[in-house]
Parts: sequence; structure tokens; C-alpha cells
Amino acid sequence: MTVFFEHLHTVLPEEIDPQGHVNNVAYVAWMQAAAVAHSRLQGWPNSRYRERGWAWVARSHFIEYRRPAFLGDEIVIRTWVADMQKYTSRRKYEMFRENQLLARAETNWAFVAFETQKLLAVPEEVARAFEIGTSPTGRR
Repeated sequence: MTVFFEHLHTVLPEEIDPQGHVNNVAYVAWMQAAAVAHSRLQGWPNSRYRERGWAWVARSHFIEYRRPAFLGDEIVIRTWVADMQKYTSRRKYEMFRENQLLARAETNWAFVAFETQKLLAVPEEVARAFEIGTSPTGRR
């Protein structure tokens, strides 16, 4: 089981805003990509959720920007599951360039029935796939 997952990304031209740095919307896309890749590694690709009629949907995102990222930067998006409740999960992220913290973030996810979008209790088999972690930098 992988508590902490690191997803790598190179900043693309389309992610740059008029100020010359990465647009804030790109960070949310990176968070999504890292969460999906981590879930896949834990044995839960999107296709497996869909086969069972389940999905995770974002309820909220919070991002604290510390430093800007620029075109061509190699970004490491570290993610982990900070807690798992009956119907929800909180996932944390830290984004780095050359070991320099660029942003901290979290997403609150709700577990739902794919067709109806109604809340479902997180099945034990899903919850067991994700160990609850605290950031290596000491942030839960």
C-alpha cells in the first residue's frame, strides 16, 4: 500500500496565464491527475469504480499558493488520503519544484452512486485500499 504518491508533471504552454506563470486552474487539474493515478495504483482505476456504479465527486477544493510555477518547470505533486469518513474522504496535496514548496491543497471528496449522484457509504474494499497518512513535511 502506498500512503504517499508522487505524480510528475511538466508545465505546458497552455497552463500559462497572462502574468507569465501557471494559471490557478491548472493546479486543480494536477490535483485531479495525481488523485486518479494514486487510486489506480491502489487497485482502483476509474473503470473499476464505473463497473460497480460508483464515483468520487469533488465537494470542495482549497489551495494555498506559496510560489509561482513557470513554463517548463518539473512539478512533483505529492498526494495522500488524510482521512476517510462514512461518505467522504479528504485528500491532501503538496506541489514542489526542485524541493521548493509551491502550493498546499486539499480536496474533500464525496462517494456517490454514478447514475444518481446520491451519497453512498464508502465500501470497506475501497476504504481498505487507502492508508491514512500525514505529510512527510508534517502536515496532516
